[in-house]
Amino acid sequence: MPTSSKKTKVQYVCQSCGYVSLRWLGRCSECQAWNTLVEERIAKKAARSAPHRAQESAKPVKLADIDFAADSRVCFQSAELNRVLGGGMVPGSLILIGGDPGIGKSTLLLQEATRLAQKAIAVLYISGEESNRQIKLRAQRLGLDSNDLYLFAETNLDEILAAIETLKPGLIVVDSIQTIYQPAFESAPGTISQVRESALAFLTLAKSHHVPVILIGHVTKEGYLAGPKVLEHMVDTLLQFEGDAHQHFRILRALKNRFGSTREIGIFEMLETGLRDVDNPSEIFLSQRNSHASGSAVICMIEGSRPILVEVQALATTTNYGMPQRTATGFDGRRLSLILAVLEKRIGMRLGSYDVFLNAVGGVRLDEPAVDFGVAAAIASSVRNLAIPENTVLIGEVGLGGEIRAVPQLEKRLHEAAKLGFARAFLPRLSGKKMALPDSFEIIPCQHLEEAFDKLL
Repeated sequence: MPTSSKKTKVQYVCQSCGYVSLRWLGRCSECQAWNTLVEERIAKKAARSAPHRAQESAKPVKLADIDFAADSRVCFQSAELNRVLGGGMVPGSLILIGGDPGIGKSTLLLQEATRLAQKAIAVLYISGEESNRQIKLRAQRLGLDSNDLYLFAETNLDEILAAIETLKPGLIVVDSIQTIYQPAFESAPGTISQVRESALAFLTLAKSHHVPVILIGHVTKEGYLAGPKVLEHMVDTLLQFEGDAHQHFRILRALKNRFGSTREIGIFEMLETGLRDVDNPSEIFLSQRNSHASGSAVICMIEGSRPILVEVQALATTTNYGMPQRTATGFDGRRLSLILAVLEKRIGMRLGSYDVFLNAVGGVRLDEPAVDFGVAAAIASSVRNLAIPENTVLIGEVGLGGEIRAVPQLEKRLHEAAKLGFARAFLPRLSGKKMALPDSFEIIPCQHLEEAFDKLL
């Protein structure tokens, strides 16, 4: 009996969660997704020894003996990108950027890699989706040019590693990790085994050569990062590009960062010449606001260390269906249902015959409880068809009893509102706490939603 058939092993791997089965299943037993198991033929001796050879000479060292400089980070020209990364890239770090197609991942990294290459830093841009001529055409459209940016259109991992050993760049950009394949594996590029092994090779390369590596990753139709979940645990920093592809604004959010905060966000504006930093996002988000319309409220949320003023729009209309609609954009739908229940039970608003639509202007996502007060006021304003007074900002969390609860960093929020011309703020009633208020700024403390609506509307 020939033994050649025993050299390979056939298994079925879920492309959504990485579950491995010895036989094909129509539905994954782990994540319950349909038609996600793909056949993969893997050699018994996986080629894992090569990426680890560079670390065979590593020896244990004391923490106190490690030489570290505080200014060792590599900074981009984009201040927003540096903010999200925690002050720049740490040498030897592995960074993964994900986002919907057309959101601007490749554009951002191409323009920042080109600008960084102008500082006499050799940057290698590896593209598995575009040819060198296509990248050159896109760079000319964005007005970019650099003699120190190297392009390499290749998907073979062995060829890529050989080119890196020859060039020894100061930064490596891979666009994208789903297109890279290792010849030792018979599975197609983008499968679980190929993505995992390719990411492991780049991780070993980054740590052994002390060079930062940036990977671009695809996302699924549900918005999750494509590939195995272990990929998110391998990387040092995981960034997510958010925003509507039909709008101008993009938000870069850190979902994981071993060298900085995960509360920071970077805001960009998509122009014909590429992505531009938004220095004052509050002014941008409020630039087209109609302050005389009902259902419009201004809230102040905190993202990392930055206060941002955002307009919240609510529309309550009489329903034409038996079941009223509840639609929220940029806000948690379950949180909206909770606020509607509080308005019905504690304020006496009959919302069962209304369709309620809620929108956070500018494509931002409102996750902080401090926006509850503004959301409730916007809904009440639309139901009663009364506009909220101009130059008024609403800050506070709403409890199940209808009470308005205190939120942290109130002084920072108020100073941001005063800087943009707001003169009045409705806040939770604080018990004897003194704050350094801006000049000519009026504070209206409220303990309950009913009390606030009487003063506000």
